[in-house]
Amino acid sequence: MKYNKALLLLACLFALLGAEAQTRYLVKFRNKGFNTHSLANPATYLSQRSIDRRTRYAIAYDSTDLPVTPRYLDSLRSVPNVTILNASKWLNQVSIRTTDAAAIARINAMPFVQSVAAVSARLGVATGSPLRRDKLAQPEGSAVAGRFTGTEAEVYNYGQSANQVRIHNGQFLHNIGLHGEGFVIGMLDAGYQNYLSVPSLDSIRINGQILGVYDFVALDGSVNEDNSHGMNCLSTIAANIPGTFVGTAPEANFYLYRTEDAGSETPIEMHNWVCGAERVDSVGGDLISSSLGYYDFDAPYGSFNHTFSDMNGNTTMPAIGADLAAKKGIMVVNAAGNEGGNSWGRIITPADGDSVLAVGAVNGSGTPASFTSRGPSADGQVKPDLVSVGVGTIIQYPSGFIGGGNGTSFATPNLAGLVTCLWQGFPEYNNMKILEALRRSGHRFNTPNDTVGYGIPDVRLALMNLTTEFSSATALLGNACNTAITWTSKDVSGMRYEIERKIPGQSGFSTVLTQPGSGSVFGAARSYSVTNPVLGVPAGTVTYRIRQVFDTTAANPASAIIDEMTVNVDAACSAAGINGPALDNGSIVLVPNPARNDFSVRVTVRSSFQEVRLQVTDAAGKLVTQRKLSLSAGTTNIPVSVSQFAAGKYFVVLYANGQLLGTRELIKL
Repeated sequence: MKYNKALLLLACLFALLGAEAQTRYLVKFRNKGFNTHSLANPATYLSQRSIDRRTRYAIAYDSTDLPVTPRYLDSLRSVPNVTILNASKWLNQVSIRTTDAAAIARINAMPFVQSVAAVSARLGVATGSPLRRDKLAQPEGSAVAGRFTGTEAEVYNYGQSANQVRIHNGQFLHNIGLHGEGFVIGMLDAGYQNYLSVPSLDSIRINGQILGVYDFVALDGSVNEDNSHGMNCLSTIAANIPGTFVGTAPEANFYLYRTEDAGSETPIEMHNWVCGAERVDSVGGDLISSSLGYYDFDAPYGSFNHTFSDMNGNTTMPAIGADLAAKKGIMVVNAAGNEGGNSWGRIITPADGDSVLAVGAVNGSGTPASFTSRGPSADGQVKPDLVSVGVGTIIQYPSGFIGGGNGTSFATPNLAGLVTCLWQGFPEYNNMKILEALRRSGHRFNTPNDTVGYGIPDVRLALMNLTTEFSSATALLGNACNTAITWTSKDVSGMRYEIERKIPGQSGFSTVLTQPGSGSVFGAARSYSVTNPVLGVPAGTVTYRIRQVFDTTAANPASAIIDEMTVNVDAACSAAGINGPALDNGSIVLVPNPARNDFSVRVTVRSSFQEVRLQVTDAAGKLVTQRKLSLSAGTTNIPVSVSQFAAGKYFVVLYANGQLLGTRELIKL
C-alpha cells in the first residue's frame, strides 16, 4: 500500500514539473539509528584540528556531529540507477541522482526515509538568466579614492587595495604581526577559475597555503576551470603583489569549495552549501567566507521559493547550517546580498542567521551602495551586521587584470580576512566573542540602521576592547611604602604602558611610570611588575590605572585604560614619613634646602647598611632619579645634582635593606 502511495506521489510531482527532466533529489532520513560512529570517538569523523577547536572552546558533541548512518547510504546504493551525490550529517539528508521513477518510489518506501524531493534538473542547464547565481556581483566598477591619506609606516605596500584595508584600520593589525598565520578559511562559492595561475595568488600557491579543494557540484577535486566568482573573492583576502594589490589576510590557509552551479539557481545548491560548511568543520577550519545567498529559484522550482518571513534565521537550509557551523565554533561571514535595488530589497539567506556575520557594501568613502540588501531580518535582528568596501573593491580577474569590482560578494571576504587577523590575536576567545567585539567597533554601534547595521568596523578598536577585557592587574602596598603593581596584557614592542596615579586631594591622574611593550607578534600574554613609592602622599585611597598605548605611530595615538586598582595609604607612609624617619636608625638632613644646582643628603645611622637605595620623586610621585650605595655607621654625605630638574617640590627617600629609613622634602629653585 505504501509503495502505491509513493507512485501516486511521484506521478503528481512529475505532472507538476512537466517536461523538465528531473535528475537530482534530496532524501531526508528519519534518524541516525544503527550508526557505526559514536560521540565518544569523534576521531573517526573529525580531524584532530576540528577536535582541538571543540576542546579549546568547550564545545560538546551532539547527534548532528555523527555522520549519516552508513547502513542507510548502503541501502540507497543498492537501488539500481541511483548515484549518491552529497550527504549532510547536520541536516541528516543526502542528495542523489537518478532518472528512474521506480527507484525513487522504492527509496520513498524505505522505513528510515522521511521524504524525497526533486531539487534540480540536469547539471549546468540554466533555466533563468545566464550566471544567475553570480547575482552577488554587480557590474565591474573602478576603485574609489580612499578617505584615509595618512603616511604612517606600514608592513605592507597595499597599492590599489590600500583603501579597502585602511577603512577598517586593518593596517594596524598587519603592523603588529597579525596576517592570518595559522588560521584556516573555508571558501564557499561558484568556482575559482584560474586560481592556479593568476599573479596575485602566487604566494599562497608557492607557500602551500591552499590546503585542499573540492567541487560539490561536479563531485571532483578540481575547481580551477569553473566560474571565477570565488577566485575574485579569494583574492581580496589572499592577494600579495606589493605595491599593487595586497589582501586582508595574505598569510592565512584556505580550503576552496565549489558548492554553487553558476548556470542555474536550484534548491540543491542550498544543500550543497551546508555540505560545504560541514566539510570546513570536519577539516578543522576556523572561518567560512561565503559570497552566496538564496531566496528564489528557477522555474519549475517556484514552490521552493522563500518568502521574507522565512528570513528569520531558523527556517532555510543554509541558515540552519550556518548557525550549526557557528555552534561548532566556526566564524561564518556571509554576504547580505545585492537586492537593494530590486523588488525584494532585503537580505537573503544565510545572512539571516543570528550567529552569522552578514556583510553589506559601502564605497570607499563609507557611503552605502545602492544595491546592498537591507535589513532587518524577519525576526527583527540588526542586519546586515557590518559593512565593508563593496564598490570598486580591488579584485583579481581570471585574465590576469587587477581592478575594481562591485558587490557584497567582495565586501564579505575583504572583511573576513580582517576578522581572521583579529581572531589570530585572541585565539582563546570563541567566535561569538570576536563577532560581538566587531559589532561594538562599528561606527554606528549605538545607532544601527537597516542599511549598514552596526556600520564600518574598526578592527583596531575591536582589538583594544578585547585587550582591555583580557588584561588583569593588581596593586599591593608593601611595608616599605612602595606600591607593587603587576599586570598581564598583550602587546608588541611598539606599544607602551603608562602607569597613572591619583592621590587624595588630586582631581585627576598623572603619569608616574612608563613601561614599554616587549612582544614581537601580538597575541601572547605578557606580565610586568613595577613599584611606585607613596611616601609623603596624604593618607587615604590612592588610585592607579594602567593605560595601554596601542598605536604610537599614528598622529593621534590610540590608547585605553586596561585596568584600575586602589591602595590605602596610612599615616606611617604619609605625614609621619616626612616628619621623621620611619625607623629609629638615625637622621636625614638635606643641605642646602632649598637647592639650585647641588645638595647633599647627610645621613646619620647607628649601624652600617650594605643595600641602600636613594630615590628622588617629584610632587606627583614620579621617580626622577635613583642610585644604590652602602652606609657605614656614623654620618655620611651623599652628593646629589639637581641642576637638570625643573623648579618645584621633590621628595628624597632612603631605603636600607628593603626598609624605609625616611623621607625629606626638597625645594628646587
